[in-house]
Amino acid sequence: MLTEERQRYILDLLQRQPIVKSQDLIQALGASESTIRRDLAELEAAGQLRRVHGGAERVAASAPEPSVQEKATQALAEKQAIAKAAAGLVTAHSTVFLDAGTTTAQLIPLLAGKDVTVVTTGVDNASALADYHITAIMLGGRIKSATKAAVGAATVIALESMHFDFAFIGANGIHPKYGITTPDEEEAHVKQTALEQARSAYVLADPTKFGQVSFAKIAKLTRVTILTTPLQTLAASYQEFKNIQEVSN
Repeated sequence: MLTEERQRYILDLLQRQPIVKSQDLIQALGASESTIRRDLAELEAAGQLRRVHGGAERVAASAPEPSVQEKATQALAEKQAIAKAAAGLVTAHSTVFLDAGTTTAQLIPLLAGKDVTVVTTGVDNASALADYHITAIMLGGRIKSATKAAVGAATVIALESMHFDFAFIGANGIHPKYGITTPDEEEAHVKQTALEQARSAYVLADPTKFGQVSFAKIAKLTRVTILTTPLQTLAASYQEFKNIQEVSN
C-alpha cells in the first residue's frame, strides 16, 4: 500500500474515533511498526494528528468554531442536566461569573429568585438575565461574532477588578494531556482571568467536548471542577481525575 493510502486510512479512521492504536493500524494495513511510526510522525508534522503513547489522537483545533445558533440545540438534554447541577451549587446573595455560551445559558432560568448578582461576557446571556429580572453586569470589550462574547484587554482589565463566589465557564475541549481549551486565544485569556478571580470555579462541558483539543489553553484539567453528564465509553480515560463530576441526565 502506498504511503498516501495508508495515511488517508489513518485520517479517515480518526474522523470516526478520537484515538487510533498503532497495533491496530499495523494489523489493518499490514505494515511494519516502523512504517506506521513514520506515517504518524509525518501526519503530526503536518498538523493533522497528535501522537500519543501507543498511537495517535484526533486534532480538533483546525475545525471552524461553530456559532451560538449551531451549538444551541446540540446535546441539549446534557446541557440542561449540567446547568441544573451547577445551579444547585449557587447560594443566595452570591456573585456569579457566567461565561458566554449555550451551556451556561441554561443556568439563567435556574438562577431566577436566588437574589444573586451575575457578571457575564455573553451578549445573549446578558439579555436573558434581564428577561429573568436577575441583577446583571455586562462586561465591555470587542464582541466576537461566533460566540457573541466580549473579549480583549478591556474585558480582562474589568475582570481583574472583580471577585466572584462562583465562576461557570464553557470550553470546546477537555483532554487529559492538553487540558481545557477553546479556539480563540483572547477568549481563553478572559476565561483564565474569570477562573482566577473566583472562590469556586467550574467548567460546564457535555461529553462531546471530552477528547477534543482546541487551539488555546484555558487551564490544566486539574485546575477546576468539571461538571458533565456520564462519559460512558470515555470514562476510563478520565477516571483518575477526581475533579470531574458526572451528574445524572
